[in-house]
Amino acid sequence: MPFTGKATYTAGTTLPELAEDVADIVGLVSPWETPLLDHLGDPRTEAHSTVHQWMEDSLLPNSDAVNQTTFTPSPTHATSITVDFGDRFQIGDQVRPEGSLEVMFVTAITGNVLTVVRAYGNTPRATLADNTVLNILGNAALEGDARPAARFTNRTRRQNYTQIFTAAVEVSGSQLASTKNGVADEVDYQKQERLRELLRDLENCVINGVAPASNPQGDASTRRTFNGLIPTITTNRFTPGVNGFPAGGGAGQKDLTESVLNAAMRIAWDRASGPLDTIVVGGAQKRRINSFITGSRGYEAGDTRFNERISVYESDFGVCRVVLSRYVPSDCVLLLAASRVSVMPLAGRSFQFKRLATTGDNEVAQLIGEYTVESRNEPAHALITGLSVA
Repeated sequence: MPFTGKATYTAGTTLPELAEDVADIVGLVSPWETPLLDHLGDPRTEAHSTVHQWMEDSLLPNSDAVNQTTFTPSPTHATSITVDFGDRFQIGDQVRPEGSLEVMFVTAITGNVLTVVRAYGNTPRATLADNTVLNILGNAALEGDARPAARFTNRTRRQNYTQIFTAAVEVSGSQLASTKNGVADEVDYQKQERLRELLRDLENCVINGVAPASNPQGDASTRRTFNGLIPTITTNRFTPGVNGFPAGGGAGQKDLTESVLNAAMRIAWDRASGPLDTIVVGGAQKRRINSFITGSRGYEAGDTRFNERISVYESDFGVCRVVLSRYVPSDCVLLLAASRVSVMPLAGRSFQFKRLATTGDNEVAQLIGEYTVESRNEPAHALITGLSVA
């Protein structure tokens, strides 16, 4: 080949001699993973209406609280005690004030006023105060007595709404006929890209979505949206240092600490019939959880790998998989009993690809799916908000 004097690094962009060098693969740079949906897995059932409903029930409560500020003759000797809900008690109940060893015995009930025997069985007396929690240990029936009055709870109906996720695909005839770098079938490629976007949006809505305040079932002019997990959790919603919840670490006492995390898990465990098993966090709070082991790591002399990552957090109140999702707000920690959460399609409406009739020189299609979230036993889940993100 004769010498031309041309430098190859200048020839590629200005001269036609060199072939274009393009790798035969398309790199996807946008995040599209769905870690929470992957963790929850496929649902066992489908929804059968755009308003999806399920039934929940609970056992009779076995605790209440004192509802008075003045005690006669004193908080340690008063035998007439006003409570929030007198119908939770029966004559013959043994009752223990929270945080004490005293047992009181209920001898009469008038409305919300209990008549009790204090220091029952020579147990040490407690000092009662307004809002003192009273735990009902159990009831003692009289031998040969008639049956007690029937007591029961009413089942409640919970509901959520389905939401339609859709995207369009349109590819011209010329684009289909052209040779492309890294793409064999443009329609198939666009289908995959739009599906990834819809799955990403589904996970985001499962965590953060909100149903409209009015006309949530939707109509021709109202788009139907479902309630995600964060708006649904109301019972166990905590902020460090607020309403008696433990403060966190750091200057503003808002840093996520083990004390904060365990307090939330303990309260959810107290209020539900099973432990939590999933912690869902964004990047900032995941680093906080990783820091729990910072001061207790040990390494051998030959170790060359530094590990500061917690994927499972085990406490007395549950063994939790730690799921990192970029869609959780940076100041929040979402605590779930994953077995009680299901992301389900409307029957026959899971994500599907539908080719449509063309009206010109193109190929037209639509991706569509309709989903809802079933979050059973709302007090079984918890949410920590207001955490520092620095």
